[in-house]
Amino acid sequence: MDYTREFRKFISSQYLYAGVRITAGAIIPALILHHFGLLDRMMAIPLGALVVSFTDTPGPPQHRRNGMLVSILLNFIIVVIVGLTRHSPWFISAEIIIFGLLFSLVGVYGNRVNAIGLIALLVFIFNVDSHLASANIWRDALWFSVGGIWYAILSLTLYSLRPYKPIQQLLGENLMGIADYLRIKAAFYDRERNDEALYRDMMRIQVSVHLHQDELREMLFRARRVLFESTSKGRILMMMFLDSMDLFERIMTTQQDYDALHKEFDDSQILQVYHKMIMQASDELHRIGLAVQEGLPYKDDNSLDEAFKATSETFFAHRDAALNPHTIEGLIKLRHILYSIEDLVERIGILAHYSTYDRSISKNKKIDPDRLEEQDSPGQEFNIRLLVDNLSLQSSHFRHAIRVTLAMMIGYIISLLYPLGHGYWILLTIVTILKPAYSITRQRNIHRLAGTLIGAAISFGSLYLIKDNTAIFIIMLIAMILAYTYIKLNYLIGSAGITIYVVLSLHFMNPSGLTEALTDRIIDTGIGSLIAYLVSKFVLPLWEHEQIDTYIQQTIKASRSYFDVVASYFTGQVPANSNYRLARKEAFVALANMSDHFQRMLSEPKNKQPGLPHYHQFVATSHLLNSHIASLSYYAQRSAAQYASPDFAPLVKQVDDQFQNAEKVLEKQELVKLDQKASEYPIRARLQQLLEQRRQEMAPGADKSAQSVRKTLSDLKAITDQYQLIYSIVSEQVKIIGKMRKVE
Repeated sequence: MDYTREFRKFISSQYLYAGVRITAGAIIPALILHHFGLLDRMMAIPLGALVVSFTDTPGPPQHRRNGMLVSILLNFIIVVIVGLTRHSPWFISAEIIIFGLLFSLVGVYGNRVNAIGLIALLVFIFNVDSHLASANIWRDALWFSVGGIWYAILSLTLYSLRPYKPIQQLLGENLMGIADYLRIKAAFYDRERNDEALYRDMMRIQVSVHLHQDELREMLFRARRVLFESTSKGRILMMMFLDSMDLFERIMTTQQDYDALHKEFDDSQILQVYHKMIMQASDELHRIGLAVQEGLPYKDDNSLDEAFKATSETFFAHRDAALNPHTIEGLIKLRHILYSIEDLVERIGILAHYSTYDRSISKNKKIDPDRLEEQDSPGQEFNIRLLVDNLSLQSSHFRHAIRVTLAMMIGYIISLLYPLGHGYWILLTIVTILKPAYSITRQRNIHRLAGTLIGAAISFGSLYLIKDNTAIFIIMLIAMILAYTYIKLNYLIGSAGITIYVVLSLHFMNPSGLTEALTDRIIDTGIGSLIAYLVSKFVLPLWEHEQIDTYIQQTIKASRSYFDVVASYFTGQVPANSNYRLARKEAFVALANMSDHFQRMLSEPKNKQPGLPHYHQFVATSHLLNSHIASLSYYAQRSAAQYASPDFAPLVKQVDDQFQNAEKVLEKQELVKLDQKASEYPIRARLQQLLEQRRQEMAPGADKSAQSVRKTLSDLKAITDQYQLIYSIVSEQVKIIGKMRKVE
């Protein structure tokens, strides 16, 4: 590991940037109030800033602004309501039911609204406890709003000063994710490899990259008219994003039959040369991504071009030495891999050029307006009908809302029955841990408990060993920054950081009650974690295997649509309303959703994982399938105009029939009868004829001046191989789904 590069990556990341911003938003007013002796009476100001900061998630500036304003207004209303009723357990119980259901269910409108709902619940919980409130309810609500407004002004001011910074950070992270994906692809060319582990890592990173692309798409296209149509830097960032998407797809098109390659070429060094070349390309792309994240121009030393030149020379030397009538097909595969590497190097070179932010780039290269419209997508509409439609036990959102409400009620009753000094911490633990998916709740539960214990030990040790309050304050600041840097990256570290800064802040505010507060923190967290675990497991649980069929069906349909659009270019029958990029996007979004769903399934109890090996096989083959369809799309863009023919129609129908069978097996319907005469298809007969002609050309004494069929053979061989691989994978999926059905 390059520790210097990893440190630079962390220092310039969006996560640290957010951690510092949130910490500054809460600490600055706290320090000012403490200086004037007002912190005890106006503690709601830094607390109001802190809670509003959680709604400030990445996205277009207008969405961030509107989200924070809605949160500020909602928090004001909740503080007033709770302040007027906190002395009546009956009123608080009713509010737990109403707020718990409503603010958990609004998650149907997306992550930002879900964050606003979660913060509303946290504000409710903070104000349930009378220790944190004063006699003047309206003043408390006002201070909460003042704190929220202060944070909103700080955040939007920082954005106006550096409007491109969030996009550069996310775009750089996206490029580094693509580089990691490319590194895994390189590993398939290594003799010593673990295919299963590589495919698992490839799926994980692919999901991550698609999530980054979705976030970037929202940020870029929602702010497009504000920033990107009038500035050179904005247009360059837009071009970089669009080209990075094409690069990622191009990397996915390099899927090969690696077992066959190694069987044929392991005796030579050519695969090791390819491995080294792709690794170097990955390193170059990672450095470009890091430069973009840091906001610095990238300095290209042309080493990648030189490395490709050496790789190309090695291939041609190997070809000249090994070429004979029996090695033609294998050398065709190697040549196409070389073409792919060449294309990869060129695309990375273009990204390197973009990252210089040279103004001439945006002047000389224009963005296709149609492509912008294809990538753009409508925003979330706040239709009340969506909320009403989810008032059903069939809805995972509604089930989650019931679980949150019930768990909060149990926690509140326990805090009333037992003399707990900070009983509201039980409710805080419940709300922050409980998630719609059992697997996420279980993981956060473990991390919350472990983080609390680790944080308590570190904070107690710091107070025992260090007597200087300035040093303690610095530790508290560092803990706070780390807490909000890692709260999304690693909940264990985030929980430990929160515990440290909470305990150390109590040291400054109430030193005499520190031991008691620390004890309460551990006990209340333990109680809240136990409640969250039991409720998530036994109250209306919605296990992943109960929902995964929906994701499988969506994946099959999206992959089939993607294949049909690509295949239509070879038959010369492209539908008038076909949209290749939209079909590609929907296929990979469906695949990412299914993969994410499967990953959550892995963390569930063993008895809730029926047919797990078969689901794993289906997810893995789906990734392979989309990769091979992407490979076919590359040849469609490159060669379809030259080779389009009705002769491809039987190949397309053969694959479509298998897609249809996959859907029918899933729905337990009768299968479509398949045509078993694939070897007699016209395109295969033509390919066999070309292969015989090429062998005759290479025979001793052949006429070397005759027109060679080498290129035609090479192209058609690559295209038909992709059709065959796609058909084989879909056929395998039909068998896998059949096995799933037997397990049920």
